Amino acid sequence: MKAIGFVTSLPVDDPASLFEFETETPEPGPRDLRVRVRAVSVNPVDWKQRQRAAQGTALAAPKILGYDASGVVEAVGSEVSLFSVGDEVFYAGSILRPGTNAELHLVDERLVGPKPASLSHAEAAALPLTSITAWEAIFDRLPVPEGGGAGKSILILGGAGGVGSIAIQLARKLTALEIIATASREDSARWCRDHGADLIADHRDLITSVRGQHRHHVDYILCTNQSGPHFDAMAELIAPQGAICSIVGTERPVEISKLMGKSASFGFELMFTRSTFQTEDMIEQHRLLGRVAHLVDRTDSGRIKTTLSETLTGFTAENHRQAHKMVEAGSMIGKVAIAY
Repeated sequence: MKAIGFVTSLPVDDPASLFEFETETPEPGPRDLRVRVRAVSVNPVDWKQRQRAAQGTALAAPKILGYDASGVVEAVGSEVSLFSVGDEVFYAGSILRPGTNAELHLVDERLVGPKPASLSHAEAAALPLTSITAWEAIFDRLPVPEGGGAGKSILILGGAGGVGSIAIQLARKLTALEIIATASREDSARWCRDHGADLIADHRDLITSVRGQHRHHVDYILCTNQSGPHFDAMAELIAPQGAICSIVGTERPVEISKLMGKSASFGFELMFTRSTFQTEDMIEQHRLLGRVAHLVDRTDSGRIKTTLSETLTGFTAENHRQAHKMVEAGSMIGKVAIAY
């Protein structure tokens, strides 16, 4: 089968940074689905791995990137019970296994959801990683109870990005929270409002921007980028006994003790934790994606939208390099997908 990978960490404009190659068709293990991939989307984790995994020394074999995928089940393992051959599925996979940038891909069925019937494969591929991340951050890590949050507020840093775009929608449809999203451009601010944000703040002067809207404190903060540079502002803005969740690490030490006086909590969300450690509740990602598919397929006001903003057509290394370049630039609104 054809796949796209890399052996050396190179700038994305270098044709060797991502290239096509042939590899063997994978055989499913007991709980695996073999999926004929129809579309993938690119996330920051993809270009970060491309930049960091093979610096200085080339890999012995090409590494296949890609986590988000939508496709059709072609074969199943001996213990599979959740899906059958021919089912359309979407998922974000595991960071420990070869990625989705291939014609065929293996994934544990417990990480897979039924593809939303109302979406194309490209529209569906834009959702899994960001939906899981946003859902786990809001409802498992902060945690906000579903249907709760009346009289409280959440600040979402990076509202127009992939995770921010779906987090706004989940908070809008499944909680009673007031939603403040950060955006620094008019087009990104408009995107946040269109997806359900009540107020817009500017991350470049976060404290002044939030308090200029007569919100002295916020009860919850979801940080989707640069938690280190924003930590002091988050510590100042978080309410007493509030909670902060970040989906990215910090590149410099932060004074976590700044949260002590408020008895505020700080935690991380990584959607690969369950698959990496094979946790007993790994199947929760299957159930979560089922909930997301249901919300997408609704025809009433409870419906959520795909966050796809651009589609590249064709399973080529050139398209994958272009998608990496777009995401790596750091100014993407929504998600970019590649339709195979």
